[in-house]
Amino acid sequence: MAESNAFKQLEEKDIVSTRTLLHEAIPLTGTILSGTYADTNINNPPHAMFQSVYDYSYLSSSANHIFDITVGVSTASTLYPNVTTAGQQTKKKNIYNQMSQILVGYDATGSVLHFDKDGDLTGGDKYEDVLIIPFSRLLVKDEIKKGTFSMTLGVTEAYATPFTDTIEITDASGSDQYYVNSPVGEYGILYGSGSAMDVDKSAVGLLYYQAGIAVLTKDVFSGSLGSNDQVEMNSDSVLVNDLLTGSTNTAIADSLRHRTQNIQFNNTTELNSTIYFCRANHNEFNYSTNPSYVDGSKIRVKTNSTDEPVSYITTIGLYNDDNQLLATAKLSEPLKKSPSTEFTLRCRLDY
Repeated sequence: MAESNAFKQLEEKDIVSTRTLLHEAIPLTGTILSGTYADTNINNPPHAMFQSVYDYSYLSSSANHIFDITVGVSTASTLYPNVTTAGQQTKKKNIYNQMSQILVGYDATGSVLHFDKDGDLTGGDKYEDVLIIPFSRLLVKDEIKKGTFSMTLGVTEAYATPFTDTIEITDASGSDQYYVNSPVGEYGILYGSGSAMDVDKSAVGLLYYQAGIAVLTKDVFSGSLGSNDQVEMNSDSVLVNDLLTGSTNTAIADSLRHRTQNIQFNNTTELNSTIYFCRANHNEFNYSTNPSYVDGSKIRVKTNSTDEPVSYITTIGLYNDDNQLLATAKLSEPLKKSPSTEFTLRCRLDY
């Protein structure tokens, strides 16, 4: 802390670190995903491994990337041998392996773990055919706020009326029942509910909060997880299993977009702060070493020798142990300091 080259050592009790979480609601309506811009906001790279969705025509300089859609099929899936589209079997396998390596990790033998339905990674049912939605860091910020994710899908069997029956997918238990055994941080189980569900609140996927990635089982389009009837995924009446085996990832992404009614969640921005309490006691900072403070041998601000010394605090400087200036804080107006006054000035650094 400095005032006209006057210094005071800050003690441990004068420094406090805090963390503040800021949240912002992110609504993504189905009209943005498949309607308003007539798919000019959709970018399909030539490699056909994923599809990118923007909030405006993607060729515009004002467009923002909001998320991608891709598909992964494990070699353990019953559908894998039937993936016949040229080059897509390898691509779907590679995407599954890549995403499971990143999000799930490896076991003790070095083998890649598969997406686990109940999250405990000790066995049980796995998700072998998955729809993967990595959200843009622009939307997610530092993470998706737990317990706020919601996605509504149309699961009516006939494509002509996709939203007659819907399923709402949420991380309803994410705020207090999440897992920390992922290499990328915390994740929660996604549950499906709604009138179309044969079994309400069934597990339908996983949501990785810090990574900002949702992983859905393709079974959300298989008879609402309760029957053998599959949903027609596009206007050609292609069923979901046939779509996964006989179409490119971009074609599958098109179908998922047109079946999506709404996506919403709250993001999180973590604001870390260090607060410095700069204290000017009654017997401190009453004089200035600025040359203009004196005229000859007299202090300019004193008329009589019995007058109190007076100085004005205008700036606070924070220095390191090597006396190097790291940060400055300007006061909105000078503070008059004398032996009869004391101040505690609160400086906050955000990062």
